Amino acid sequence: MAQKNPEHYDGSDIQVLEGLEAVRKRPGMYIGSTGPRGLHHLVYEVVDNSVDEALAGYCDKIEVWIHPDNSVTVADNGRGIPIDKHPKEKIPTVEVVLTILHAGGKFGGEGYKVSGGLHGVGVSVVNALSSRVEVFVKRDGGEYKIAFDHGKTSEKLAKVGSAKGTGTKTTFWPDPTIFTETTVFDYTTLANRFREMAFLNKGLKIVLYDERELDDEGNPKTEVFQYAGGIQDFVKFLNEGKETLNKPIYFEAENEDGTVEVSMQWSTSYSTNSVLAFANNINTHEGGTHLDGFKQAVTRTINEYARNKGILKEKDANLSGDDTREGLAAIISVKLHDPQFEGQTKTKLGNTEIRPLVQNAVTQGLAEYLEENPTPAKRIIGKATQALKAREAARKAREMTRRKGVLDSFALPGKLADCSSKKAEESEIFIVEGDSAGGSAKQARDRKYQAILPLRGKILNVERAGLHRSLSSDTISSLITAIGTNIGEDFDADQARYHRIIIMTDADVDGAHIRCLLLTFFYRYMPELITRGYIYIAQPPIFGLKKKNSRSTKIERYIYDESALSATLAEYDNPDKFDVQRYKGLGEMDPDQLWETTMEPETRTLLQVNIDDAAEAERVVSELMGDQVEPRKEFIQKHARDVRFLDI
Repeated sequence: MAQKNPEHYDGSDIQVLEGLEAVRKRPGMYIGSTGPRGLHHLVYEVVDNSVDEALAGYCDKIEVWIHPDNSVTVADNGRGIPIDKHPKEKIPTVEVVLTILHAGGKFGGEGYKVSGGLHGVGVSVVNALSSRVEVFVKRDGGEYKIAFDHGKTSEKLAKVGSAKGTGTKTTFWPDPTIFTETTVFDYTTLANRFREMAFLNKGLKIVLYDERELDDEGNPKTEVFQYAGGIQDFVKFLNEGKETLNKPIYFEAENEDGTVEVSMQWSTSYSTNSVLAFANNINTHEGGTHLDGFKQAVTRTINEYARNKGILKEKDANLSGDDTREGLAAIISVKLHDPQFEGQTKTKLGNTEIRPLVQNAVTQGLAEYLEENPTPAKRIIGKATQALKAREAARKAREMTRRKGVLDSFALPGKLADCSSKKAEESEIFIVEGDSAGGSAKQARDRKYQAILPLRGKILNVERAGLHRSLSSDTISSLITAIGTNIGEDFDADQARYHRIIIMTDADVDGAHIRCLLLTFFYRYMPELITRGYIYIAQPPIFGLKKKNSRSTKIERYIYDESALSATLAEYDNPDKFDVQRYKGLGEMDPDQLWETTMEPETRTLLQVNIDDAAEAERVVSELMGDQVEPRKEFIQKHARDVRFLDI
């Protein structure tokens, strides 16, 4: 953690690299997209600045308001953005920070030793992409205001009163000409992000207010995120609804390169992807040097302990990394001075100096825990040795599913109607329930680049089954073989035979259940395909409108959800002239209709599956698909009123 040095935080600490000109022209380069994800990124950028103040030791409370007009206010009790004249730009430093890209205390000055901002573009990009921004700064006994219009200063910095304490309050209105899809903020998305931030910064209080939802007394919906246990509470959160084998383990270490905190807890789950790694509060989805150091240390330490205690005999094979991490939930949080990010989405940590720090901390901390806690240690080693036995038993099954080569069609399942293209980037596979729908899909498809894999019945719930049992399922073996990546230690996302894997099920309860089972399979065994954006859900229509008493079978219009039906009928002068056909299954559509509505790239709608919040995804999958009945029961009771209709 950085040492407090407030006398050095002034205009000279803010270094300027370039202007704002390109942001409004190419917003996607700076916030990823102008859809919902990019919209919420604006909030994260402002909050990240406040979290940086917390990392520096100056802020312990952040408040966020969602206003009814879709503006957002973020306030903190940090030092307040400097208001003195910038030595180079000759304007107030707060104006520099808001109007010049790459201007901030993160570029070599003394403002911050550790910072969470990935690129330092932060609040200037928020300003560029907002129709209006107002900033209030409390410093030196006064309160100051400055305002901006579409990124340009509209009200110069002025003192508006006296004030006790220090801090910054920023309100912004997203520009609807930039965010054309939506400017409405999703409460759950923001709440999940702030919960994660509070877990990673022990003791930091983040309060979220939603003024769009008031109680009987007129108070906004409010949620407080604050965790005295920090990442230990994070691990408990990940393991909610699971049977655990030990209390959360925690240890930390520090050297001149940075700090590391680690918390670990095993459960009876078969999951091996509940290990989350963070660098300066950024979720490093693609891993990196800190995660590599953690994995190596856990595997080596557990093997050494098991051999020293005689649990693993001389003739026994070593436990693999997957064996030691089966059922493990862990948080690795590193904070370093100059993080280097790389990878496809710039969320892979590349700093080599952090690997030995993590490795040594985990080796020492875990070894001490196992020695001092023999009873949970025995459970942990027992879990890993069971995983080893299951892995050995599954070896033959995995060999059968191993891809023999892209051109070797003999390795592919018999039910697969493959496409002729061998280019994965242009190929797609539809996973379809039932032979009837599969038959229609095979007739409808474009054989050049569309493959069809029909599934018979519901697939196995892999959340409740081990690897060996999962691989004994013909349906799952067919899936693995068709996709081509293999699973477990043999998994290789680069071997995917299709870059669009489309789940196409009936628009009813059974179809929804099959979708859940398939998504659970991909999340547990091929999560990288989700993070790469390869997994999609098809959107077949639920209704078709056709003219009454017409000899033609032509559908005048397709409707994709229940709520749109009445609105669509109201568009016609006389709805009585139309019959409404309800499609209970894909097999009820002829091949031409299926192609036009669901498979034709020019006219179809696909939902891309992604994991914005890995912690919440892990918890929900475990809660809804795992062995524990009580969490599932509570979820159903909590959300029963949200169900609009049930199609039986």
